[in-house]
Amino acid sequence: MTMDPPPVSSDSQNTPGTVDNTTTQSRTNSFSQQSDTSQTAADFIRDQLQLEADAREALPYSIENCTKPLGSLRQNVFACLTCNPPPENPADPFKPAGVCYSCSVQCHGEHELVEIFQKRNFTCDCGTTRFTPEQQCTLRINPETNTKGGVHSEQPDANNKYNQNFSNRFCACSIDYKPHEQKGTMFQCLGLGTHETGGCGEDWYHPGCLVGQGPNWYEKHAKQPKQPSSDNSNGNGNGNNTLPPISEDPTPQDGADQQIDGDQGVEEEEDDDDDPALPDGFPAEDAFDHFLCYKCVEAYPWIKRYAGTPGFLPAVFFKKDREVSLSKKRKLEDDDIGEDSERSKRVKSGPEEAEASLAAPESADADPQVKNEEPKKEEVPHIAECKLQSLPPTPAGQFSLFMTADFRDHFCRCASCFPNLEPHPQLLEEEEAYEPPLSDGASEHNSTHGSGSLYERGESALKNVDRVRAIEGVMAYNHLKERLKPFFQQFAESGKAIGAEDIKEYFAKLRGDEQAIKDAGDAAKGDHRQEQDGY
Repeated sequence: MTMDPPPVSSDSQNTPGTVDNTTTQSRTNSFSQQSDTSQTAADFIRDQLQLEADAREALPYSIENCTKPLGSLRQNVFACLTCNPPPENPADPFKPAGVCYSCSVQCHGEHELVEIFQKRNFTCDCGTTRFTPEQQCTLRINPETNTKGGVHSEQPDANNKYNQNFSNRFCACSIDYKPHEQKGTMFQCLGLGTHETGGCGEDWYHPGCLVGQGPNWYEKHAKQPKQPSSDNSNGNGNGNNTLPPISEDPTPQDGADQQIDGDQGVEEEEDDDDDPALPDGFPAEDAFDHFLCYKCVEAYPWIKRYAGTPGFLPAVFFKKDREVSLSKKRKLEDDDIGEDSERSKRVKSGPEEAEASLAAPESADADPQVKNEEPKKEEVPHIAECKLQSLPPTPAGQFSLFMTADFRDHFCRCASCFPNLEPHPQLLEEEEAYEPPLSDGASEHNSTHGSGSLYERGESALKNVDRVRAIEGVMAYNHLKERLKPFFQQFAESGKAIGAEDIKEYFAKLRGDEQAIKDAGDAAKGDHRQEQDGY
């Protein structure tokens, strides 16, 4: 049995929803039918699936559990500037706090967050005294109520270490980080100590700040005209911020090549506006895997000895602009002096080397028994010598240390050197970072939160609803479905898209039928059967 909709009230007669044929015809050709926002049900489902796929890409990991119960981890950490706004003056007192990946979404999803990336030995601060009691953790179990959520005022981990990153300040220049305005790549120090011990606490650095040219090093680099220079010892146009040598008598072909190279250089400069070239003296990105900033190196000077040895790149000195220009002049003078001294050494050592070469065969044939005795000497056990004995002298000055992937294999681990390494496990072996498990939806769809689509999650939620409420909902749904079926059928038969105005108009007609929908729900309450235990 169907029920005709009641007469439309006078208030709604001026709406585009009256059943007049002329109005219906005009509505068919209305702007809503031709607008870009109109879409079919298939279009809506496709767009919804795309949104869910994007969500899986943005949030591939499960956000169901806080990591605080797991204890201290190397994990991705976020600072909430909404809950803990930093003071304008860095010297003013400030209580920093960091939260895990799940809490950053579930508990602070609508707040202003700073992604600090990985920090070692860190425990989530969400729901502790580092936040106000009003800012609660919604993921952990409240011990007082034994329910999920409402956790606050717990004691934080005393071993957590905080640096300026938690107040959105990074690098030695303490810049207020704005990702949309940032140019170039920043690099994270491996970290040997905290700011309390003279280190940086795994801070992030601009390449220019590591060599003393500041965070805007690319501006100075762009202003300097490109000129061939003999100051660069690596220069032959191989991409190390150097120019190819120019012959004294260039041919027309050479000139053409140079013109092409110049044009290419202009194009490369235009393409690299978003990613400026690294400053002079800074190693190429693919030449190293880790680095220690000059702060950490100065705090633990014993590691300076490894600069330029296997597994370590030559020292990258922190120099001001004036020091750089002076060092280049000194280098030219030293090169001239070095060439003269090298010539004199060759002249002086010539006769001695000749005598030594003549005496070498005689000494080799004189004592054949000595050769036979040498292997016996190698069999004698001896104590391993310290590698530092054979390393070059420590470079003078303040510098950062860049390492290759296998740098850990080249540390000396003798009895006198191992105590320097032991407090820093990151130097002994590669650290294992905690990664949240993939969400059910991400694992099934190759990358979100929850399991499956919204429709599937709705089905799952319906299975857990109380039986009486489920019956009420189903009856109300069936009644509404019968009322909506004719509305959708007319569009299905005509092949027209449903506009927003069409839906609003039809539901305006149904507003007078709200009592019938409520009656359908109340009818289910007449069923006085109770759910038995165990079902």
